[in-house]
Amino acid sequence: MSNTSVKVTNSLLNAPLPQIVERLGFAIANAQAELDKNSAALIDELVSTKVELGGNEYNLIALGFTPTFYAFTEALIEAKMDFSIKEQTDISASASAKLNLAVFSASITGTYARKFGIETKGSSSITTKLVSLPPPDALNQIINKIISEENQGNQDNQDNN
Repeated sequence: MSNTSVKVTNSLLNAPLPQIVERLGFAIANAQAELDKNSAALIDELVSTKVELGGNEYNLIALGFTPTFYAFTEALIEAKMDFSIKEQTDISASASAKLNLAVFSASITGTYARKFGIETKGSSSITTKLVSLPPPDALNQIINKIISEENQGNQDNQDNN
């Protein structure tokens, strides 16, 4: 194998795959943290948004609205690399000799050709799967408590009228 072929092979083997995986992991962790912050902010918005129904005021949590939670469940890194190396050597030689009335002539022809060809093709993709999750159980318990308290408070208001 030629020196050029060795260099190409070594560069392919030294691809920074561990760094790519590490960066993907950090990116997913950061994105997940932002999704969680967004869900927490949505809880505040649902609690602070009031709606009046039948003379009573309810927040959206008390009406059964819940924030949406998302999670990354899969991450796939796919890298494909095809390369081919061709090395071709051609050697040819021919000779002829003539003797004609005390004159001797000779003809020698030689060729030497060496050809190298390197072809590389590559593609990569990163795919993640994001799914919607139900709210955590602890949050559901708090929401149910808020709904009960809101309903009890509104019931007490109706009884006093």
